[in-house]
Amino acid sequence: MLVSGTDGVGTKLRLAFLSGRHDTVGIDLVAMSVNDILCQGAEPLFFLDYIGTGQKDLAVLEQVVKGIADGCVQAGCALIGGETAELPGMYAPGEYDLAGFAVGIVNRDRILTGEKVVPGDVLVGIASSGLHSNGYSLARRVLLKVDGGAFDLDDRPPELGGQTVLEAMLIPTRIYARTVLALLERFDVHGIANITGGGLHENVPRMLPEGTAAVLLWGAWNVPPIFDLIRRLGPVAQEEMEATFNLGLGMVLAVPADEAQAVAAAARDLGEEAWIVGEVVAAGPGCPRVVVRR
Repeated sequence: MLVSGTDGVGTKLRLAFLSGRHDTVGIDLVAMSVNDILCQGAEPLFFLDYIGTGQKDLAVLEQVVKGIADGCVQAGCALIGGETAELPGMYAPGEYDLAGFAVGIVNRDRILTGEKVVPGDVLVGIASSGLHSNGYSLARRVLLKVDGGAFDLDDRPPELGGQTVLEAMLIPTRIYARTVLALLERFDVHGIANITGGGLHENVPRMLPEGTAAVLLWGAWNVPPIFDLIRRLGPVAQEEMEATFNLGLGMVLAVPADEAQAVAAAARDLGEEAWIVGEVVAAGPGCPRVVVRR
């Protein structure tokens, strides 16, 4: 079966425009589509991009396409083409928009639909690299002075451990293809959720069948410090943080309880940070689909 996905980078692009650094947003572009099709168990085959701009700047486009190529290498898929559209009057000078399209393949009997997820399954979380590419409208308003926030791009808040605000916000979205495909080969993975827009509360339920819910154990995983900085400076309520950001969890896998520790250990052997972060429970009609327990 062929599985396809499409997405963009969103307002994270504003960081590239403000800083003149365009070599990482292409990685984000690939990640946003590839990580989605992994949730069906699909191996990425190829990727295409669309770049819309008011006037071509070949130096900028070279950086963007380099990032897209780097992302495809990380995902193990081919960059087979794309489209660059020059649309005068549609974009401000120096700005552009990106869209990407990934196609993957999976055997019909190995497609992940969430139907196998049952109460008693354990949730294994794999670390995000930071903000990834979601929640940037809120993050920019809180963090960037140019958007009404607290810092200049080159400021180094102590919470960020020596990183500038720009460096922390431009960290590319982690691409999980090699890790997830290796885990699928070795273990009976019942479901996968890619934690993107909508945070924990909208994405984890996508792998849950009716009559089930996820209980996540706050403190079971490491939350990158940029999230606490946003929460504190906003101030942003914890519930809104959970419904907007990944909060350190890039992927959540539902696996049988007797395999959970081995799955987490195998993910760590593959170079990821991974933890047991919760479990699947039975839930009646009207119950929350995700509960973050403290």
